[in-house]
Parts: sequence; C-alpha cells; structure tokens
Amino acid sequence: SDVLVYCVNDGAVMLGWAKDQGVEGTIVSLLGDPRSEVTRALGVVLDHPGPMSVLGNYRCKRFSMLIDDGIIKTINVAHSESDPAGDADPSCSLVEKMLEDL
Repeated sequence: SDVLVYCVNDGAVMLGWAKDQGVEGTIVSLLGDPRSEVTRALGVVLDHPGPMSVLGNYRCKRFSMLIDDGIIKTINVAHSESDPAGDADPSCSLVEKMLEDL
C-alpha cells in the first residue's frame, strides 16, 4: 500500500516537505496540485469566505480517502458549517479513521 499526500502547493514545496519529514524513499509520497486540478475534480475546494480572507486563494479541504484498485472506497472530509477548514475537529481525516476504514 502507498500513502499519497497532496496539497495545493507546487512540487518544489512538496519535495522540501518530504525531505523535512524524512519520508523520502518510503511508502509516503508527497505530491503537489498547484493548479487545484485534483482538488476540483474531487469536489474538495476550500472556498469559504472565512479561510479565504486569511489564505487569499483557494485551498483544499482537509480530507482522507481510501482508494482500492482505482476505486474510491471512502472519502472523509473534515468540515462543518462553523468550521469550514476542519481545523477544530480533523478526526475523520486522520490515520485512525483510515485504519478503521480498512
């Protein structure tokens, strides 16, 4: 199994983050989505006015997804009306939830 982590950053930022986290050469790959193509395709664009007023441009909602043989089995998006960025309770997007989904 592979673990893919992506953000709406460019590849250089993601390579630096991978190096900083010590995951180079492991099952964890950090990928960039600088034009938000994957983010838009998955319908997880964070475009709420609250976070946008701080971040300035579109981001990706906090989520986890289990994919098996190219089929999305689960997608868990951490957000609510009062917490559009999912910062207050990201639990549905964390590793414990992914292990539960397996």
